[in-house]
Amino acid sequence: MKSKSARFYTILSIGAALLTIALKAGAYFLTGSVGLLSDAAESVVNLVAAVVATWAVTYAAKPPDEEHSFGHYKAEYFSSGVEGALILVAAASIAAAAWERLLHPLPLEQLSIGLGLSLVATAVNGALALAMLRAGKRLRSITLRADAHHLLTDVWTSVGVIVGLILVPITHWLILDPIIAFIVAANIVWTGVKLLRETALGLLDTAMPIPERGVITDILTRYDSQGVQFHALRTRVAGSRRFVSLHVLVPGAWTVKQGHDLCEEIELAIVRALPGTYIFTHLEPLEDPTSWEDRQLDRFIQ
Repeated sequence: MKSKSARFYTILSIGAALLTIALKAGAYFLTGSVGLLSDAAESVVNLVAAVVATWAVTYAAKPPDEEHSFGHYKAEYFSSGVEGALILVAAASIAAAAWERLLHPLPLEQLSIGLGLSLVATAVNGALALAMLRAGKRLRSITLRADAHHLLTDVWTSVGVIVGLILVPITHWLILDPIIAFIVAANIVWTGVKLLRETALGLLDTAMPIPERGVITDILTRYDSQGVQFHALRTRVAGSRRFVSLHVLVPGAWTVKQGHDLCEEIELAIVRALPGTYIFTHLEPLEDPTSWEDRQLDRFIQ
């Protein structure tokens, strides 16, 4: 069976966001709980983020062209960046509503029905988040991972709100409702900051994770016995793709075909170990002193 694409999950996320907005808004209007209002506000953020994510994964999937010869993979970072910013906006609005309710506490109404609607919305978000996490790992999509982590945050937020609101009629502490909303806002801020940080790292061409770089190093060490050496290894990540460049130093007596075949072999080994990797190799004679002058990363940066 053909694997579902990232776009499939983002469209599914749009549908889930619309459903959960309706359920949580209904819960808020029935109860008047500012905690449930904060939960509904986060679902609005989910909807906007899902729409942006759909655009991002669609654009990122476009093949390379004359103006974007390395592809469009970084488009996914726009999605995670927008989502992180929207999360911070949602947190500010939640905190403002909670402050007003803290100053003027109000009794909650029809709590059981409202909590029931919130539980259904939470179950929808939880199921979708788990599916998107698995898909994000399989497709190496930062957009799906960001959406999934945000939905999981929404799930735990909802659980906290529900538990807190159950305690309100038991303790008769009306201020629990706005206090819960403040906690929700703080949790949302933390999620937003993490997403923005991951977006910034991607846009700054951050190197591949250490374990993945270790895989490349292990492959290269296999050629030590052949008198082959390597340097100027550079890596970067752009959305779901990895980019690797390195210099391959071989004995000067080798033929061009021998060097070419070796580079092809190395590239194939890395791609098999790390699918979705683009590799650029530069062949140099081992004995030539100039081959060793370009080991510094800043040689061509003037």
